[in-house]
Amino acid sequence: MNHRPHYILLPANPLFIALSLVAAFVLNLLPWGHMVGVPDFVALVLVFWSIHQPRKVGIGIAFVMGLMMDVHEATLLGENALCYTLLSYFAIMIHRRVLWFQIPAQTLHVLPLLLLMQSVDLVIRLMVTGKFPGWLYFLESVITAALWPVASWILLAPQRRAVDRDETRPI
Repeated sequence: MNHRPHYILLPANPLFIALSLVAAFVLNLLPWGHMVGVPDFVALVLVFWSIHQPRKVGIGIAFVMGLMMDVHEATLLGENALCYTLLSYFAIMIHRRVLWFQIPAQTLHVLPLLLLMQSVDLVIRLMVTGKFPGWLYFLESVITAALWPVASWILLAPQRRAVDRDETRPI
């Protein structure tokens, strides 16, 4: 039996959603170099908002964010756009199911989405370059999924209602 209280969340502020996407993009712009396992912050925030606000953040925003990442990484134009679009599409497909679970189980739902996105990226890179980066390439998805509880806590914080109950408020 689940004894955790269920909170009624405030509506998501579109400005906060936009700022979180910009912040994720800026984090991806940091010069990580060729370090193994650096999380994809844009993918994490995109999948979060695609699950929590599918009407506000969808495939179109994922496509634009992907094009911006393509330009930043100087990769094949449309590579990240395709990956982020698929990620957003499948996140929207399962968003109702994922929200029924607690955060650890949500992480287990997000991990296959991130692995699928990275697999598509790997296939495109193999077709273009013919070089396999090694199995540690998929560590990025595992670390990104491990950040799901932190992202959920941070991105849902502005939507939580006050803990102190006011008797004059109906809810």
